[in-house]
Amino acid sequence: MQMLSYSCPDRAEILINKWSLCRDHVDERTICNGIAPEKDVDGFHIINIGRLCLDQHSLIPATASAVWEIIKRTGIQTFGKNVVVAGRSKNVGMPIAMLLHTDGEHERPGGDATVTIAHRYTPKEQLKIHTQLADIIIVAAGIPKLITSDMVKEGAAVIDVGINYVHDPVTGKTKLVGDVDFEAVKKKAGFITPVPGGVGPMTVAMLLKNTLLAAKKIIY
Repeated sequence: MQMLSYSCPDRAEILINKWSLCRDHVDERTICNGIAPEKDVDGFHIINIGRLCLDQHSLIPATASAVWEIIKRTGIQTFGKNVVVAGRSKNVGMPIAMLLHTDGEHERPGGDATVTIAHRYTPKEQLKIHTQLADIIIVAAGIPKLITSDMVKEGAAVIDVGINYVHDPVTGKTKLVGDVDFEAVKKKAGFITPVPGGVGPMTVAMLLKNTLLAAKKIIY
């Protein structure tokens, strides 16, 4: 559950349940832009997104920041590499792509990678062509087993951001899975994140990092 901090005129702080923004009578962009940018720990305000796109320091959306942190801390090389991002949401796919393709010598250094963005209307055959060439595959599409072993080249890094609840025929219960056929793909991938236990915990850490940055007024 994503929570947004809202700054009231009297300086009180409120947490907004982002799932409530899915209702038809609520305009998500208006609510997100009503948050003071310097307190926008989810990084959804138009100023934070704009500064991200301009390679400037900003509060970066936590999930995108988590993916970037995993890449840096595990030593996965991005300079000149081919990357596929499956998913184009403004909160996950887009900021991940921005972090990876931008200039490594700018104010907010990027990954200097060649990034291809796929989405729900990308034909599976076309997606496969791109992923087979990719050194890094990042999946945030919300489709179980979207990425199968035949779509991944040997040694590629696969980062699974997907969150899907599916029926487990063995236990009869609902279980959490990602967008990657984990058991099959892990035999080919040089690096792969599990679901659960991969990007999720790092996202929480990055949200807390943003909270600390905001509290100490390091960005603004």
